[in-house]
Amino acid sequence: MAASRLPPGALSLKQFLRRQQVLQLYRKILRAIREVPAEADRRYLKDWAREEFRRNKDATEEDAIRMMITQGNMQLQELQRTLRLAKS
Repeated sequence: MAASRLPPGALSLKQFLRRQQVLQLYRKILRAIREVPAEADRRYLKDWAREEFRRNKDATEEDAIRMMITQGNMQLQELQRTLRLAKS
């Protein structure tokens, strides 16, 4: 078997793509939070999102990460739905 050309500690392609998914979700959540009208609520939600991502940053199990991404997307959709209802 040929030796890997990747430096030690480098992410595999699967890990890299999963990391991109997580970062994309984080950005989407922060963008949605910007739409919240009340400053105090925006600050609370931003702190909540930041803490959730920080708390789970060392997760390595693939199934757990996929589950957290799915859960985060559902929470993002719920926030977006709530914001649309508030505007109408």
